[in-house]
Amino acid sequence: MILVFGANGQLGQELARAGAARGVALAGVSRAAADIADTAAVGQALAQHQPRLVINAAAYTKVDLAETEIEAARQGNEVGPQVLAQACAALSLPLVHVSTDYVFDGTKSGAYVETDPIAPTGSYGRSKAAGEAAVRAANPRHVIIRTAWVYGEFGHNFLKTMLRLAATRDELRVVADQRGCPTSTTDLADALLAIAPRLIAGDDVWGTYHFAGAGVTTWHGFASRIVAAQAPLTGRVPRVTPITTAEYPTPARRPANSALDCAKLARVFGLRAQPWEDETDRITRALVAAQLGKTAHVA
Repeated sequence: MILVFGANGQLGQELARAGAARGVALAGVSRAAADIADTAAVGQALAQHQPRLVINAAAYTKVDLAETEIEAARQGNEVGPQVLAQACAALSLPLVHVSTDYVFDGTKSGAYVETDPIAPTGSYGRSKAAGEAAVRAANPRHVIIRTAWVYGEFGHNFLKTMLRLAATRDELRVVADQRGCPTSTTDLADALLAIAPRLIAGDDVWGTYHFAGAGVTTWHGFASRIVAAQAPLTGRVPRVTPITTAEYPTPARRPANSALDCAKLARVFGLRAQPWEDETDRITRALVAAQLGKTAHVA
């Protein structure tokens, strides 16, 4: 049994779908059922499900609001992971914790490797970095997976925002001077379930890994791919205009370079993500087809 905390989030829902497709015994716990910062609730969930592996897909992910909701970010991204890691350690349970590219400052010219020094630039990144440190300190039987630019069919994400805007606007102005690796929740969930058997078996593969979509693009390139993929289905062809970060100021400063080198995970586990373009096309078509189906059904 694998127990997933954060079951109602976009990754948690994808893990449930992937687990069902793979025939994996998997249970999910929502935040309403067990806030990971609540020691008693975490302990109760572990006692109820008696898992052999725990995946923490719960997190505070509001990057800009984290600049003012500092304590909420700390509870979700530092305190919660610490509570979960301590509870798992007490039961000798391995823990998979999902982290982010935002622990880096984005000044490196090439892709970040796991051993590069972290230097988060905002409250969200600092809280995630602190969460990583808490997990490492509390439970030696851990795997931390840093990922980036996550999107999928569930929850709120950049791809779904672009589809919504493309349906009504003739121009989309999107930042073109930030680089990264769009990562589908499908790819990420499959990877987490693929490494699970080795963690349950106790293989000495503990540590920090990067896993992100294959290839690097900008937010503008990502948006352009989404718009191109939806156009044949919707007939909508809005312009996608590149802008600079300075033209789109946000409370939190984003890394100019979020590219992650995933060679370590490929070497240890034999896993590689799909090209981001292929996953973007597939998920865009699935979302648009579902929306058109709903529209037709209602009509």
